[in-house]
Amino acid sequence: MSHHPDDAALTPEPGQCRGDPSWIAPALTESEKTRAVGKTNIFFGPPLAILAAGQKNTLEISGKLNRTAERYLEILKHHGLELTEPERLCLAHICHIGFMSPLEIRELPDEVSLTEFECEGLNKDVLAVKLESASFADLVAVVEALGF
Repeated sequence: MSHHPDDAALTPEPGQCRGDPSWIAPALTESEKTRAVGKTNIFFGPPLAILAAGQKNTLEISGKLNRTAERYLEILKHHGLELTEPERLCLAHICHIGFMSPLEIRELPDEVSLTEFECEGLNKDVLAVKLESASFADLVAVVEALGF
């Protein structure tokens, strides 16, 4: 089966080792998800710089980042939309560009109306209305759930 890069419905097969372009890291166990990572270098782009503004030391910054991440994960648990498989495939196709900025996430209802993507069972008008009535947190949770 060939994998076409525009087909968002296909999940790449895991490669055998790191370095293989199709390599996928193994899933973390529950204990690995909560383990202490220790110190790590991190690039502070504008969003993180704004978030950490006014923090005086690395412990304050680390605490702020971890509190924010914990709250964000909790938001993702309580937001999102129920999507049919055709709706999910349509959104995955749209999001397949990769990184989705906040503006692009807000424009998802318009993108659904404009996309040429079609599949059996997809009603783009219904999906666009569903997205238009959703909160921004719901839209972010959908994009995150799709892996973008």
